[in-house]
Amino acid sequence: MHNSYLNHSLSFSQSQRAIFQKKDAKFLLFLWLMPLRILPMDPLLKVLNEGAPLKSAQLAAMLNLTEAELAAKIKAYEADHIIMGYRTILNEEKLGLKMVRAVIEVKITPERGGGFDRLAERIAKYSEVRTCLLMSGGFDLLVIVEGHDLREVATFVSEKLATIHGVISTATHFMLKIYKEHGVLVTEQPVGERLAVTP
Repeated sequence: MHNSYLNHSLSFSQSQRAIFQKKDAKFLLFLWLMPLRILPMDPLLKVLNEGAPLKSAQLAAMLNLTEAELAAKIKAYEADHIIMGYRTILNEEKLGLKMVRAVIEVKITPERGGGFDRLAERIAKYSEVRTCLLMSGGFDLLVIVEGHDLREVATFVSEKLATIHGVISTATHFMLKIYKEHGVLVTEQPVGERLAVTP
């Protein structure tokens, strides 16, 4: 095994490094796949991630914690950036909000020493950008932007995004209607309505 593997971004103990140097294929495979093991999610994080509308007392009772213990766990997760933020999903149609959103496919040139990260992070900092993802396939970044009207979104693309050094091309697709967002159905459905099942 080439020594460059010992400089992998993952941190290995001295005993793990010794196993690498022995060139034992089974141990190498085990250690290489070891970071891929999925640990069980804390029930607290699972409930919060599902967006359950519970008061702190209810949540604490559900998890067999005191409210003080619950608050301490949440604060620790926030400090470690495990909990990155909280978001309420609104029915914008009922509120009369007329925001315009667009999904933009962006092709970029990776930078020497920084790859895609520096350019992606620069794009993500714009206030108009709601989501910025590195993608596989025919383009590099998937960027979701938001504005008050079509002109505002178009201006952002033409004057800010497309003019960034390293951006090769963009393809903009405007969202017409949202049916489901973050796992929540936005459109109201009659009680008892079920989707037809096709054999």
